Amino acid sequence: MRHRHLGTATLALGLVVLTDVLRVFLPSVITIFGQAASTPAELLGAFALGWFVLALAAPALVVRVGARPVGLAAVLVLGATRLALTAAPGGRTQLWLASAGLLAGLVWLAATAAQVTHPVPGLAFGLTAGTLGHALLGTHDLVWWGRWESWLLSVALVALLLGAAVASARPADASPAVSEQPVAPPARSWLLAGPALLLGGMVALSPAVASTAMSFWYGAAGTALPPLFALAPLGGAVALFVFCTLTPPAGRWRPLPPVLLSAGALLFGYGPPTALSPAMLLGAAGLGGCLALTTVEQGPSTAARRGYAAVGGMLVFAVAAVLYYAAYDIGYPNGSLPAGVAVLVGLVALGGRLRPAAAGTVPSPAAAGSTTAGSTADGRPAWLAAALAALVAFGAAWVHGPWLVATNRDGPPEQVRLVAYNIRMGFGLDGRLDLAALDRAIGPADVVVLSEVDRGWLLNGGHDTLHLLATRLEMPYVFAPAAGALWGDAVLSRWPVRQVQTRALPAVGAPTGAQALGVTVDFSEGVRLAVVSTHLQPPPGTDPVVQARAVAEFATGYADGGPLVVAGDFNTEPGDPAFAALTGAGLLDAFAAVRPLPTSPADDPREQIDHIFVSPDLVATDPVAVPSTASDHLPVAVTLRLPPAAPQ
Repeated sequence: MRHRHLGTATLALGLVVLTDVLRVFLPSVITIFGQAASTPAELLGAFALGWFVLALAAPALVVRVGARPVGLAAVLVLGATRLALTAAPGGRTQLWLASAGLLAGLVWLAATAAQVTHPVPGLAFGLTAGTLGHALLGTHDLVWWGRWESWLLSVALVALLLGAAVASARPADASPAVSEQPVAPPARSWLLAGPALLLGGMVALSPAVASTAMSFWYGAAGTALPPLFALAPLGGAVALFVFCTLTPPAGRWRPLPPVLLSAGALLFGYGPPTALSPAMLLGAAGLGGCLALTTVEQGPSTAARRGYAAVGGMLVFAVAAVLYYAAYDIGYPNGSLPAGVAVLVGLVALGGRLRPAAAGTVPSPAAAGSTTAGSTADGRPAWLAAALAALVAFGAAWVHGPWLVATNRDGPPEQVRLVAYNIRMGFGLDGRLDLAALDRAIGPADVVVLSEVDRGWLLNGGHDTLHLLATRLEMPYVFAPAAGALWGDAVLSRWPVRQVQTRALPAVGAPTGAQALGVTVDFSEGVRLAVVSTHLQPPPGTDPVVQARAVAEFATGYADGGPLVVAGDFNTEPGDPAFAALTGAGLLDAFAAVRPLPTSPADDPREQIDHIFVSPDLVATDPVAVPSTASDHLPVAVTLRLPPAAPQ
């Protein structure tokens, strides 16, 4: 029993560290290897998948050398690379460290599968611990902190993993009694590790998705509900996941978990943004139930088969993730992919036969693999574990909830500093999520218009970049999705905002969606400013004139004759048809006096594609493109002098 508990703890801790490395590897592939769309999507996918394919050799290595030495060597490399990533300066060093850590983690997983016959408790506790840890950190990974606390916590995590791995690798005690001997479930328990990591990180157990989901309900600035409820979907999701994992369904209830999981995945893929909350809850309950189903079924299980199942499941993770997110570069429907993985999980979970009880014995729940935590028939430990997980999630919400408060100063301002910035999901040219660098690039501002805002894409590490940056800037935000519910544009304002409106722009064959977001900044005493944020996304090699016309029509109608600013990444240069469509609608180029003003790429600006347009009644001064490599674009800024309030 002691070794079974150690194996469960090692698996859980290892999964947390492996997930940490994945949250660095995935965005590194995009931002460092791919330089964010400058490398063909097919090459990006091949590079990412190559490491998972290479790991298919791990089970044979485990059989030839032995699970314990291979597992110990792999977990040492995994821990070392995890610590090295905390010190990595970004760039190619970060990419290769993350790749080495990923490969080591996959080899460790294969070696662990050869030794641990009942992985579900470890997988469940690892997924839950990783989720709650990410929530407690506000979705800001320790790797990106750049402070001494990140070293302290990272060293503690790796030390716990290495200690548990060394202890569990020692020879086991004498064989336990027959009633305690586990009957090895089929390798499908391990096969679900990768898909569970994918569906959990994509929607069911994602703190960033939870905070985004609530923002669609409690308003633009995130202040209508107390902070305790900022992660309400996550609290319910982790509680359902833990409880359903520890209480396997029986009899006619066995098909229920796959149905719930598929329903959650369909809502995520095809539902409106407000459906994210029920998608999380359904997905978490179904995912936990599917894992639990594999603990009460019987089938052949060898060390090699379990190893191949573990690595094969991670390959499913990689293929599905690449296919899902490549759709935004290549262009094809991807809403069915999460549902397809959910159906696969359900089929695997239901694919075995019930284990017959041995004559004269009643296998304990721990022996059956449902949990090593001593679950009993009345389910009280399962309820307690679920309640504890939910409590931690709500505690994380209290720490990182929407404390942002719109500050309406006394009277209207004499001038307003407005910044427009394509933040590339928060990642700089070095491939690091550097909130401090973004803060410095934005500088003192009253209104900030952001493009390429990521609020939980697993591909980018599952961060709520908007909330992280808004918290640092102490500015409430309005978010409008453009590609799915988690990626789009935003407006941040130190002053209250009213009359939020959005309009989807014509796709004109572009794979990534585009939209226009209009907000009215209320300076009081009848002084208001209409701000429209957009990011034009034309097909490669074409001018976004159709989208520009749609933005001009929306913006002028939204402002209704009042002061207006239209800002963002327009992917068009002065003199192009799209640029002319905006100036032809009566808008003025705020940077006309300082042209040329290149803004991309950030390290060697050559293209003038980030702009601010203003209505004729606004006076724009101090136009500038701020030097910074915190993104692949430069932020652009102007100071606006507002017209006097209209007489009442």
